[in-house]
Amino acid sequence: MRSSKTTLVTCLFLFMMSISIWAQKDRYQLYVVHEDHVKSGMMDKHHDADKKIVEAARKNKMKDMDWITFVGDDSRVMYLSPIKNMADLDKNPFEDLQKKIGDKEFEELFDSFDGTYSKHGDYILRLDKELSYMPDGLTQTPEGQNYRELTFYHIPPGSGDKAEELAKTVKKMYQEKNSKIHYRLYKSGFGTMGQYFLVAVAAESPEQLEKRRQENMELMGDEGKAIREKIDNTFSKQEKLTGRIMPELSYVKN
Repeated sequence: MRSSKTTLVTCLFLFMMSISIWAQKDRYQLYVVHEDHVKSGMMDKHHDADKKIVEAARKNKMKDMDWITFVGDDSRVMYLSPIKNMADLDKNPFEDLQKKIGDKEFEELFDSFDGTYSKHGDYILRLDKELSYMPDGLTQTPEGQNYRELTFYHIPPGSGDKAEELAKTVKKMYQEKNSKIHYRLYKSGFGTMGQYFLVAVAAESPEQLEKRRQENMELMGDEGKAIREKIDNTFSKQEKLTGRIMPELSYVKN
């Protein structure tokens, strides 16, 4: 059991984080992310369990939660659910559905996942509207572009301000050169280890994204090369994760 001192520190941290986010509420959209690491050979069973929950949510017009589902090529499954503020974490988003279908059927839905994953957990991501580059309008799901490339830019301790300024510089350059690569920038939040930026790029396919990347490199020229060197020198590590948004495993309220 955690000590009262540890609990107090955690509560104070959440309180201060809530104040900070509230003060910039127009800039950030918060997401709760639930992540499953699916065992080898169990993805089909995991998808079947997802489909059962989505079917129940649609049939019963579940009203307190929606989510988009990303399936990574490394067998990682991520569910992103928008929340208004940290206080939403105290609510049971499935309460409405559970009342409509009953406890037994509700428990059976989640029992379907048993044995399919090696580990799972929850954390917060913050979509930074100011640092994202979406000239056609900010959306997580551009039509017809379900392929995703996610890049994690890990920020060394004490380098947060430097990373922030670099992100602003990159966006300005993309705007000035009218880059055809659009992206959303998320910031790590409560429940994540370390600090990072997560940059999500959408495309129809890996081939289309690679074509855009080559065109973008030519468009950026020497200025782009200089920025990439700064990126390599600013962030301690970069990790890429590819995969797809799965509409059939996602639930969006009508």
